[in-house]
Amino acid sequence: MPKSHATPSSDAAGAQGAADDIYVKIHAAILERRLPPGTKLGEDRLAGIFGVSRARIRQTLARLGYDQVVELFPQRGAFVARPTPEQAMHVFEARRLIEPAVIRRLIQHLSDEHLQSLRAHVAREMDARVRDDQHAVIRLSGEFHTLLAELAGNSALIQSMNRLCTVTVLIIALYDSPTRTTCRADEHGRLIDAIEQHDEERACALMLEHLAHIEKGLVLHRDGTDVDLDAVFAR
Repeated sequence: MPKSHATPSSDAAGAQGAADDIYVKIHAAILERRLPPGTKLGEDRLAGIFGVSRARIRQTLARLGYDQVVELFPQRGAFVARPTPEQAMHVFEARRLIEPAVIRRLIQHLSDEHLQSLRAHVAREMDARVRDDQHAVIRLSGEFHTLLAELAGNSALIQSMNRLCTVTVLIIALYDSPTRTTCRADEHGRLIDAIEQHDEERACALMLEHLAHIEKGLVLHRDGTDVDLDAVFAR
């Protein structure tokens, strides 16, 4: 019998799936602060870790660069982005403008399923805190804000919040007070309460207060550090 061969379309789908998986893993490592700002993302090292070609890694790093979480420098390579203090202020200014709009749109389209999703997410946050899983706490705290946008149902808002929340993680990793690492434990729950009550003004005020708490804790500190990529992506 003739040997079976994958069709070009299946080969392309498999390659795209691998690229997506690598993107997700690197993005998650950045979101969980396992890859701090300034970390060099060497193509050769990553290609060896994930068992793919340098071209595949280069493609993934380009996607991350488009998302503004990786910076690409000619002759130097790729690094996890290091937002400047000015960029940090711009990010929080954008979030103050966008997130109240997300809240208002969500309340206008609110359903029981939306509330269940939000409560379930906060329950996972609290479980991570109880287990003292700081990587999960950091990731889930940021994902809460992107979940709000997803439930609000506007694709442009979802894309904006995905980028803003990931860059915020980098900002916090660079400039946050060493004594504070995550959102306050009760703030997301209080925000959901206001959303459930369809209280737009209170919900928006709580969101702005929440962002203010984060921004006010920012201080200039920390330089980039050497990171063992093999350890970060150990399987």
